[in-house]
Amino acid sequence: MDKSNLLIIVTVISLFIAFFLAFFLLTVKNRNKPSNSLFAFYLILIAIDVSEPIVSLIIDRPSNLGMFRSTFAFLQIPVFYLYVMSVCYSDFRLKSKHLLHFLPFLIVNIILIPDFYSVDLISKFDFIKNRQSMIEFQFIHILIHIQLTAYLIAIFLILRRTKKLYLENFAGTNIHSYHWLFQFTVVLTILYSVALLKNIFKFSDYPEISEWIKIFGLVLQMFIVCWYLYKALNNPHLFRNIDSKLKLVSDIISEQKTTELSFINEQEHNEDLQKLKKYMSDEKPFLDPSITIQNISENINIPVRELSVLINHQLGKHFYDFVNTYRIEYAMEILKNPAKTKVTVLEILYEVGFNSKSSFNTAFKKHTGNTPTSYRKTLHNSIL
Repeated sequence: MDKSNLLIIVTVISLFIAFFLAFFLLTVKNRNKPSNSLFAFYLILIAIDVSEPIVSLIIDRPSNLGMFRSTFAFLQIPVFYLYVMSVCYSDFRLKSKHLLHFLPFLIVNIILIPDFYSVDLISKFDFIKNRQSMIEFQFIHILIHIQLTAYLIAIFLILRRTKKLYLENFAGTNIHSYHWLFQFTVVLTILYSVALLKNIFKFSDYPEISEWIKIFGLVLQMFIVCWYLYKALNNPHLFRNIDSKLKLVSDIISEQKTTELSFINEQEHNEDLQKLKKYMSDEKPFLDPSITIQNISENINIPVRELSVLINHQLGKHFYDFVNTYRIEYAMEILKNPAKTKVTVLEILYEVGFNSKSSFNTAFKKHTGNTPTSYRKTLHNSIL
């Protein structure tokens, strides 16, 4: 089987997977409807992009439809950016201002009107043949790489900020959602870099290498998309969105004067700290897997802003780690209890407020230097 036939087969399979997953996302009923719709749109754009070998079989000459299809590449990364926004922020809503993200797509198609869309077939052939020397093509080529770079940087910054906000305000296992999304974005960055490499070979003296890179990219792209959707759809509860209006503690601190923070509020901070520690020890709110800083704020009558500064700045811990410390201490008490030697580690992790074995093991090892199982064995051996 030559590479042309292999490319067609891989393209057909990729199109089927993309459209099937898009249809599923648009029809499945859950609370993540906006995010699902945006990701479905992203998959459809991918399908349009990878359909080039099929389109070339049907239309074997330059055409307006073929060129218009290729410009849809300018919509991919903006739609993925909006998807990330919808996953990260609970107050995200599609608005008319988001149409500005489609401006590069519109600009490119306007540029192509005089030199491609509105000319005869011979002129279209000339445009394709001499495209590397044409200013319009060079501008389009530079624009798409600037767009990709700018959006990928923006996406990584959003994920970084959202993860910090989550750690400062929540103590569940939802942090894994952002790890997946970060990993998926990293892989997309690699895929887009592979596409750039493919284009370099396409216009070099080794165009056949470009075809093999394209086949590899198609297979890898669909594999990664399926992996990510499998994770997300099987764990829909993990995507706990953050209010975009929340402020990072570092931003709150920068808004306050140093003297006010260190002198005027010192006594108040100490009183609040004692109140917080007493509440955590007596009421054990950390046993709730979905506990948030807002919940604690309401129960001890300390404003969220002040409580966030107290935990994340004064104590030098994220709220996530602060709560997990209490959970691990409580788990250690259970593991030390001779009457509970038959209680399994899985039962303990659920009892102390975790709902993920991996999160429990990671937090326990970070706090004690051992896994829960090793810790229990060490205690048992010391008794013997």
